[in-house]
Amino acid sequence: MKKANTRPQLTSSAATATADAAAPAKSTAFTFGEAMPVMSRADILDYTELVTINGWYEPPVSFAGLSKVFRSGTHHASAIYFKRNVLASTFIPHPLMSREAFRRWSLDFMLFGNSYLQPVKNQLGGVLRYEPPPAKYVRRRVDLETYVQTNGWQVLHEFETGAVHHLIEPDVNQEIYGLPEYLGAIHAAMLNESSTLFRRRYYENGSHAGFILYLTDDKAGQDDIDALREALKSAKGPGNFRNLFYYAPGGSKDGMQLIPVSEVAAKDEFFNIKNITRDDLLAAHRVPPQLLGIVPSNTGGFGAADTAARVFGRNEIEPLQAQFQSFNEWAGDEIVRFNPYIVDAPTTK
Repeated sequence: MKKANTRPQLTSSAATATADAAAPAKSTAFTFGEAMPVMSRADILDYTELVTINGWYEPPVSFAGLSKVFRSGTHHASAIYFKRNVLASTFIPHPLMSREAFRRWSLDFMLFGNSYLQPVKNQLGGVLRYEPPPAKYVRRRVDLETYVQTNGWQVLHEFETGAVHHLIEPDVNQEIYGLPEYLGAIHAAMLNESSTLFRRRYYENGSHAGFILYLTDDKAGQDDIDALREALKSAKGPGNFRNLFYYAPGGSKDGMQLIPVSEVAAKDEFFNIKNITRDDLLAAHRVPPQLLGIVPSNTGGFGAADTAARVFGRNEIEPLQAQFQSFNEWAGDEIVRFNPYIVDAPTTK
């Protein structure tokens, strides 16, 4: 009689598990996330005509959006105002155009890439003065000769045909409207604003100075716990910060710990974001940082301010002056005139 085999038989699932356990682990690599197109879907608009609404063309970008971004960052608005102020300081007022009218006209041009002038006539049909209608609301009709002022869906005022001068910063995709030069830096302006808002909320919620007082030593009596709780509550400036006291008796090698909730210096890139976005904005506007009152972070500084102002005047202000003087050809008179942008050298005694 044969001896029965008492070895346990492995099931198929158990045998597979044993084989998997014996096999060495293999390296695994995988990718995740969808592919990003090089060109955004919004770029399709570059190959189509501008949209017409109620007989006028809508601009390729939202002028309302540009006006909101205008005050999103300190350096963005400051650079535009700075160039406007320099131009206005060199402008020679004319009986048909005041300095105030030029300030509004030039600000519209540098903010929207479009600015307009309309004649205000007397009862005999003569021109009293030229005034700039707000470029944010002016639209061009499909005949390309008539302009209207709208609120987005209806005509508020229709200008006389051929009576509006349109100063354009040329766009490469269409010829109806101009576009400002700084469009490539809008993301930097918005990131600059977002970092500032995040920092404000970070301080307002109080967690930047909060902590957890973690006590585990069971030798602390209830009277000691109550006294510690009252001491924390009555500390100077109660309610300014969000703190937590936690008592878990049981004892450990670290009987009492002070655990910070967060560490802004280690986890926040606020300063780097602000500096990088600032540099992007100044590069887009081509304004030297020393002319905007920016304090250099390095010991070498930015260089002499008067030298930077002279280069800025030659490379930026003079071309802008030439653009505005093109209005004279349309008006048939030398109305827009400028003094040279001169930086006086400091006098020495």
